[in-house]
Amino acid sequence: MDLGISGRKAIVCASSRGLGRGCAEALARAGCEVVINGRDEKILQQTADAIRAATGVRVTPVIADVSTAEGQKALLAACPDPDILVNNNGGPPRKDYKELDRAAMIAGVVQNMVTPIELIQQVVDTMCERNFGRIVNITSLSVRMPIEGLDLSSGARAGLTAFLAGVSRTIADRNVTINNILPGKMDTDRLRGGLRMAAERSGRTEAEVAKAQAEEIPAKRFGTPEEFGDACAFLCSRQAGYITGQNLLLDGGLFPSAF
Repeated sequence: MDLGISGRKAIVCASSRGLGRGCAEALARAGCEVVINGRDEKILQQTADAIRAATGVRVTPVIADVSTAEGQKALLAACPDPDILVNNNGGPPRKDYKELDRAAMIAGVVQNMVTPIELIQQVVDTMCERNFGRIVNITSLSVRMPIEGLDLSSGARAGLTAFLAGVSRTIADRNVTINNILPGKMDTDRLRGGLRMAAERSGRTEAEVAKAQAEEIPAKRFGTPEEFGDACAFLCSRQAGYITGQNLLLDGGLFPSAF
């Protein structure tokens, strides 16, 4: 399927690995020039080289912490007028809410709510002027379904969702869309780290914990960064111009809801 975005320019935040990388790869396969981002120079360069080799598109790696003003400036210097923005960032580590102090709470909100809003503020006007823009925010299943220990991440991402629900409708007439993808249990480094921790606590092997968790999912497996990236690329497509302000669950049916 031709997504109609070949030649478009995309910024994909936190994309040296995991779900961000899956999105960058899918957009590159669709013909987009991509700016990718990470904080580990070696891994970031390896990802850039792999995407170039696989797709032949222009890939610009930017080493930066997207949560900082300097990091955002670096991203936008590499791509001043993106057609596509994929917001992604690491979340606060799993922690009992009673152990969170003010500094930790502020940092979590900056990571998962303030940062994507700041980036949107900086790119949305030129998108509207060109009558094309696609903004996708990677949030979490925890926006819909509480996950123990991720209260700060869930709250910040839910705040972002509510904030942008109104914003998305003010720019829809300019062919600029804002949507969110809510990943469930995806086979990433973050998931594997959680499996190792659970294995250590329970005395079971990592493989046993992984099998038990996968069995809880109606699809009986974890999701992949590749299929996540393909969903993101579709929301960035020409064909998705009538989809905005929506939350797309990619969870294999884990969240039980009819609506």
